Amino acid sequence: MTLPTCYSWSPVGERLTVPAEAPQGRRVNAIGAYFSHGPCAGEFHSACWAKLPERGSKRQAIAERAERHGLRAEEVGVIDSEHFLAFVWSVAGRPEEVRSGWRRERPLWIVLDNYSVHKSDLVRAAIPALRAAGVHFWYLPSYSPELSAIEPIWHAVKHRGLRQRSFEQLGQLKRAVEAALAAKAIALRASNLTTNQFLPLAA
Repeated sequence: MTLPTCYSWSPVGERLTVPAEAPQGRRVNAIGAYFSHGPCAGEFHSACWAKLPERGSKRQAIAERAERHGLRAEEVGVIDSEHFLAFVWSVAGRPEEVRSGWRRERPLWIVLDNYSVHKSDLVRAAIPALRAAGVHFWYLPSYSPELSAIEPIWHAVKHRGLRQRSFEQLGQLKRAVEAALAAKAIALRASNLTTNQFLPLAA
């Protein structure tokens, strides 16, 4: 609920006070995909889910618990194998009402780190269907985030995209994260379009 404060400043002689909110099991998890090459180069897609505190009445319906935190029931969850695969298919462009034998026009290679969900049994079982649709996974070596083109994007959003650093309500944090990710997506696309205007043409 309170993001790390890397550095700040205040007038000489005045003490800077940084508000902090106890997490109490509340957090927002985000997943994203950045197109570094091809006709979609510069596009950034993301999705977020909010994690509710584990404490509390388990008899309450999820919608009621979510409402207490300024959320809708469908906004609550974790990035598990099912959410991950649904996101991958969405990024790949598969229609919701897919016909048997759907395949992308161009192959799509997705670079992944070694997060446990990325290698779960459910994800491994889906790999043949993904390959048949032209979607392939390429796993980075362990402990090598510097090889991932998306890491600078996460860093920029975390440290510069969220100017408000502390939130009292989980729903507020989720909306702020989504707004920061949406703004970054627009900036990345605009930057890529501007860069392509100055690329030399092949003879």
